[in-house]
Amino acid sequence: MPRALLALFTAAALVVSACGADEDDPTTEPEEEEPIGGCDDQIDELTVTGPAGDKPTIEFQKPFSVDESRCQILTEGDGEAAGEGDTVVFDFVFVIGRDGKEYGTSYSIEESASVTLDDQLLRGVRRGLTGSKAGSRVIVAMTPEDGYGLRGGDPAQGLAEDDTLIFVADVHEIRRPLERAEGDAVTPPAGLPTVVLGADGEPAITVTPGEPPAQLVVQPLIEGDGAVVKAGQTLTVHYTGVLYGTGEVFDTSWDGAPANFPIGTGGVIAGWDKGLVGQKVGSQILLVVPPGEGYGAGGQPDAGISGTDTLVFVVDILDARTP
Repeated sequence: MPRALLALFTAAALVVSACGADEDDPTTEPEEEEPIGGCDDQIDELTVTGPAGDKPTIEFQKPFSVDESRCQILTEGDGEAAGEGDTVVFDFVFVIGRDGKEYGTSYSIEESASVTLDDQLLRGVRRGLTGSKAGSRVIVAMTPEDGYGLRGGDPAQGLAEDDTLIFVADVHEIRRPLERAEGDAVTPPAGLPTVVLGADGEPAITVTPGEPPAQLVVQPLIEGDGAVVKAGQTLTVHYTGVLYGTGEVFDTSWDGAPANFPIGTGGVIAGWDKGLVGQKVGSQILLVVPPGEGYGAGGQPDAGISGTDTLVFVVDILDARTP
């Protein structure tokens, strides 16, 4: 899923084009005082038309707002219901209640959206998807507090801080990725960065002193027994990235939900595309990525990556699906 669309669902905007979040962004959701409720409301003010799987039309009297978020199942599927930690594959449209303008959609692109259900999601989105079954169409009218109010809205895209946001989703599939890499341990050759795993599987990476390798290094640390990853699939992964020169962590998914992104299509850095295609689900892969296979001469200043930095990643491949 394009990173711009992925950022629509999270409480804080993503900043690294290949993978990553701004860990210093204070605009995160407040601690939840009560669990996410189900979709058992009736939203008579909103009329949704169009067959499931096609982009819906949403009609209502403008301006539209709610004082309390409401969620309704428009069509209930007969597939599995989504729970905490599951990956939900769906198409969606966001509409601004104040003026009816579209804020974002996946129906105009080839790939459906996919997110992992956890507390990093916007509360309104999480409420609509949690408990939803494959084959369902749901609608959520979310308050600014459950949407983008804590981020100050998105004025550049016409979303005000106090806007109610309408979210309609067609849920296609519920997937349950692995929680961490599983398989046979592989002993890497000497001279590579070393990796020690925590009790939950989170890697701690120690960089070998000296000059970094000039070429891309792809070294399995755990060989899984799942399906082979193919170009064009969407992966679910946990990862940690450090700078080769200092060992400083510049990005990790282990402080939240796994990441979902397309592989082998140029949507991530070349080192990931080259290093992860052909691996098996369940594997853990060490990648040493020179600048030419990473972010190039421009680097990624927002993440503290210069144009000459070699990067080290440890990636757990938790799932792979074909869009």
